[in-house]
Amino acid sequence: MISGYIAQKKSMSNIFNDKGKRIAVTALYALPVKVTLLRNKLRDGYDAVQVAYGKKGHVEFEAANLEALPQVNQEITPELVFAVNDDISVTAKTKGHGFAGVIKRHGFRRQPVSGGQSDRVRAPGSIGAQTPGKVIKGKKMPGHFGNKNMTVTHLKVVSFDTPNNLIYVSGSVPGHLNSWVTIQK
Repeated sequence: MISGYIAQKKSMSNIFNDKGKRIAVTALYALPVKVTLLRNKLRDGYDAVQVAYGKKGHVEFEAANLEALPQVNQEITPELVFAVNDDISVTAKTKGHGFAGVIKRHGFRRQPVSGGQSDRVRAPGSIGAQTPGKVIKGKKMPGHFGNKNMTVTHLKVVSFDTPNNLIYVSGSVPGHLNSWVTIQK
C-alpha cells in the first residue's frame, strides 16, 4: 500500500475517549484516491504509487509494502493506509500573516514606556555590538511571517468517520480551513 495520504483540513474539536479524557482533535476531510500510475525501481529508479485526488491533481507516495501494491484505477481509502493510534506526521502550508514586527513574529516583549523613549516600545532594541560591524545572519528581526511549509510530527490517528470521509487526528495541524495537507506514516 502507500505510505501517506492527501486530505483537506476542516475544523478542530474535542473527543472524549473511553476513560473520559478529553482529546483535542483536528478533522481532516479525506476522499478516496484513485491510483493512476505505479513507479518501479527497474523503470523509474524508485518505488512509488501516484494517486489522483479530485480536481486538485496528482501526488506520489512511497510504496510502503511492495508485496501489497495496489492496481492502476484502484480506489484507496484512508482506512487501508492508516489505523487507529498510528503515529503520523502532517505537512501543510502555514497561515500567512504578512509583514510582522518582532513582538508578533518572535514573541519579544515590549520595552519600558518610561526612560525618554515613548515611541520605541515595540522596537527590537539593539541588533548587535560594534565588534562584528555587521548584522549577524539569522538575527531575529521584523519580516515576512508565515506562509511556509511546516511539518508537525508525532500526531496520532484518533478515529475515522467513514460516512463523512473524516479522519480525526490528535492535536493541531498547520494551515487554514480547507487547506491541503499531506499525512505521512
